[in-house]
Amino acid sequence: MITKSELDALVLKYENEDFIKDDPVQFIHRFKTKKDTELAGFIASLLAYGSRTQFIKKLDDLLINRAQNEPLNFVLNFEPEMIGDFNYRFGKPNDFISIFNILRELYSTTEGLEELFRHGYEQNKMFETVVDYFYARADKNVGQGFYHMIPNPHNGGAMKRMCMYLRWMVRKSSIDVGIWKFMKPSELYIPLDVHVGRISRQMGLLKRNSNDFKAVVELTNKLKEFCPDDPVKYDFAMFGYGVNHK
Repeated sequence: MITKSELDALVLKYENEDFIKDDPVQFIHRFKTKKDTELAGFIASLLAYGSRTQFIKKLDDLLINRAQNEPLNFVLNFEPEMIGDFNYRFGKPNDFISIFNILRELYSTTEGLEELFRHGYEQNKMFETVVDYFYARADKNVGQGFYHMIPNPHNGGAMKRMCMYLRWMVRKSSIDVGIWKFMKPSELYIPLDVHVGRISRQMGLLKRNSNDFKAVVELTNKLKEFCPDDPVKYDFAMFGYGVNHK
């Protein structure tokens, strides 16, 4: 099994600002205000699957061209025609219209995403609370794309993109902005994708074969043995190493 010193060396190699330019985390670094930042991050996390080149191009279109670099203003004044023909893979215009309608209600009636996630955290069912909020308000004509972008935690999946979003919001580093304070970095779960799953098994950190939430818990607990206060810092080490050693 890989040693703590070897893994820490990989963190030093990969956790730096060069990481930002090719990663969806770049979108949270474009904004100054808290609500713009958390909204940009949430939107970026929804589309962060498939080809990086393609989803970053799509996010540029959505956040720059359609939202005019003002995510909060876009959400608060959202009308369906503002989406136009925007789509990405499974996500069709109706799916995005429903998501933005729900975000408009959320930000018009509460303090927004942080309040929603915090409420779920306090109930000890954060993912379920967030997802239930969206599912309860989804339009009847949403399709597969809506449920792919906001997956159901009851299905046992890794919830990779939501774990990644929380890392961005809670953890403070040269890459993660750490603007949410209701939970500690020690409570975060590792964002588990194919690359991280494969390399963590090669490193002897993960025994479970499936890339599901049980594997997320197993891997996170193993990483806590190396760094109890900040286990997900190793996300950079494993992702960077995995991408470069296919």
